[in-house]
Amino acid sequence: MQRADFMSQDYFRDPAIAVAKLRAAGPVVRTRFPIIGKVWMTTTQDLAAHVLKDSDSFTLRKNGGVAGLRWWMPGTIRAIADNMLTMDEPDHTRLRSLVDEAFRRRAVLDMEPRIMAIAGELADGLFRDGSPADLVDGYARQLPLSVICELLGLPAADRPQFMAWTGRFTRLTGMLGLLGIVPAMMSMRRYLEMRLDIARRDGGEGLIAELVRVEKDGARISPREMVSMVFLLLGAGTETTTHLISGAAYELLKRPELRGWLAADWSRANLAIEEFLRFVSPVQFSKPRFVRRDMELGGVRVKRGDKIMAMIAAANMDPEANPHPEQLDLTRHPNRHLAFGTGIHFCLGHQLARIEGKCALQALFTRWPDLALAVPASQIQWRERPGIRAIASLPVAAH
Repeated sequence: MQRADFMSQDYFRDPAIAVAKLRAAGPVVRTRFPIIGKVWMTTTQDLAAHVLKDSDSFTLRKNGGVAGLRWWMPGTIRAIADNMLTMDEPDHTRLRSLVDEAFRRRAVLDMEPRIMAIAGELADGLFRDGSPADLVDGYARQLPLSVICELLGLPAADRPQFMAWTGRFTRLTGMLGLLGIVPAMMSMRRYLEMRLDIARRDGGEGLIAELVRVEKDGARISPREMVSMVFLLLGAGTETTTHLISGAAYELLKRPELRGWLAADWSRANLAIEEFLRFVSPVQFSKPRFVRRDMELGGVRVKRGDKIMAMIAAANMDPEANPHPEQLDLTRHPNRHLAFGTGIHFCLGHQLARIEGKCALQALFTRWPDLALAVPASQIQWRERPGIRAIASLPVAAH
């Protein structure tokens, strides 16, 4: 059993050190993960991809139960977790096909001017309440939240409430933290049920109204699945992109030479975002899966019913996939990372996240070319949340 503290500040500050230690123990190691318990973990990119793609050997469910859920978890959490991210085929494709169109490349590229405009407005208002400002809550969280609310067709006036709810979710740590977010989840669930009912009655624009239309046209989706779908799109559409933006901005604030290189030609931003996705790795681990049968994997015997997770952070730091992975290289090409996963659960919103990241950095550093950390980098703290690499607060000032 390998020991690793996946919630320590040392880990979040430099995951590459812990990753290298785990990889030295083998391509698949047994460890203990918060909430999940004992679990096998991959430490290479090839094996991570194998686990994510091989649905015949690894399943997200057993006897209908989701691998990451425990018996003591409240019903609200169990209901919300019953979404396409935790489903195998054919249910995964049945649900994903209902929202695929809104996230196709052309549809998302058409949104770029609007996303840039929102980013510009948010950058202009960064210091509205004074200096220093928190780049996480004051900017990085606001942009993806604004975009997904527009995409879903939710009122702009409701966004502060979403900020409060999602803020509670980011404080999830262990068992007590999980129980502590239940009231916020229940409130958010009731709100989404209300918005779906309004769309059923009045129609409207946006993805919620579109889901209601396909429901009326006879699509196979239950009311519970509808709520879980919107909950998932809201959460997945804001949380990880928030930490991509704040993590990328943090790295650029520490490295003025890289910021200058990027600001000299923003057409380089697409290349840079791929490297930030790899290096920051906002999503550190896949959802847990059950092993379907006794088998050998990476030189070890794993048994039917064991839990296994693909360690995305390790895959992205694998020297076999990318040379000198511990170095941030904005010119890296090709860039082999698994930031969006792979296989049937490859991230639905990958194009949207890329464009939001690019627009966020360009708008921020164009509006505030002299932006700087307001505290020493050594004082920056990460949220003690397993599986997500999330800067808690990023105080910045403009000189």
